[in-house]
Amino acid sequence: MVNLEWYRTFRAIVEKKTLTRAAEALYASQPGVSVHLNALEAYVGRKLFERTSRKMIPTEEGKQLYNFVVEALERLEQAEQHFKKSTKETVPSLHIGMCTETFQTILEPEVSKLRFNLVAKFGGHQDLIKDLNKGLLDLVITPKNNHANTLAEYEAFSKERIVLVAGSKTSLNEVNKLLEQKDLKALSAHLKQQIWYSASNEMDHFRRFWYDNFKSRADFKPNYILPNIGSIIRCLEAENGFAIVPDFLVQEAIAKGSIHLVWQGIKESANTLYFATRSDLQYKEEVNTIKEVFKQKMQPH
Repeated sequence: MVNLEWYRTFRAIVEKKTLTRAAEALYASQPGVSVHLNALEAYVGRKLFERTSRKMIPTEEGKQLYNFVVEALERLEQAEQHFKKSTKETVPSLHIGMCTETFQTILEPEVSKLRFNLVAKFGGHQDLIKDLNKGLLDLVITPKNNHANTLAEYEAFSKERIVLVAGSKTSLNEVNKLLEQKDLKALSAHLKQQIWYSASNEMDHFRRFWYDNFKSRADFKPNYILPNIGSIIRCLEAENGFAIVPDFLVQEAIAKGSIHLVWQGIKESANTLYFATRSDLQYKEEVNTIKEVFKQKMQPH
């Protein structure tokens, strides 16, 4: 009879798509995985995979064999889990990545309600996606969709609209008059004379909104360049000044009147937000819980 471990190794390669990730899932060495696969192919007398530089692609024979053995392996694993001695239930630990403000605004109020462990990492989108590819993260919230990345799967779930806001002590009489008159040239000149806040990692929003609406580059420098949008909001609340920020981050401040929504622009400046996960995602139920939090809190408004 064929060695059962050969079938377990075979299934892991099909599902993980590379020998490296299959070895990680089996807590085995990559050479050991290769030995099992070669032995199984020699036993069945057929080639089970097409090898490429990026992944292992099952042949038609490989697909048929997988369909035959996968259910039996799953039932054996269920039996093992049911009958093995255990003194403590394992609590999953989910690793997620996003920008600080998104976590604080959307997820932080819900953390205490989660029924699994959570490790949150903050940083730039490119760095977080790299960690996702390395298996260090399970889920990343990102406005960047890199289709060329074969290890990540992207699901669009919402938009962040870039808007012009002002502190509640800001005089908006002239701005509102120029908006009503649709005098964008005069509006641009007037806004350049105002107090401005921005963040070092959000200048792209600033420049994009300005160009989309005034068809010119923002040829002035904000008065205050702060670490992040959270700092902008706290500094701007109940004060004088303007900022260009994603709308969902200032909804609460607008609702309580400490910040005014001034203008959404003549042309919508928006980024699609994505859930990025690996194709070999392990904690699907826990990831879906996080996704539902974002979907509920970031419904179109």
